[in-house]
Amino acid sequence: MTTIEKIQKQISENPIILYMKGSPKLPSCGFSAQAVQVLSQCGVPFAYVDILQNPDIRAELPNYANWPTFPQLWVEGELIGGCDIMIEMFQSGELQTLIKETANKYQTA
Repeated sequence: MTTIEKIQKQISENPIILYMKGSPKLPSCGFSAQAVQVLSQCGVPFAYVDILQNPDIRAELPNYANWPTFPQLWVEGELIGGCDIMIEMFQSGELQTLIKETANKYQTA
C-alpha cells in the first residue's frame, strides 16, 4: 500500500480525523494542542494520526491535501483546514455543528 493509499484509507474510514504532531493527550506543538482543545470541546470522539510517528504521511499529506501545514482536520473526506480555521469555525459555532452532525450520521445503532 502506498502512502497516498494509506492516507485515503484513513480519511475514508474515519469521518472525523485530525493529522497532528503528537497525540490528543500529549500534543507536540501549540497548534496541535489548540486544534485538539477546540475539537474536544465539540464533545465527539475523533481519530488522529501522529505525523511525527509517520514520517511518510508527514511528507506526503501536504501534497495530497494541497495544504502545507499541520494540524489538518478532515471531516467526511474533506479537508476543513488547520488550527486557525478550526478556531474561527469554533468561535462562530460552525465547527460544533459540523462535528456533531457528522458524528450523528456515523453513530452505530
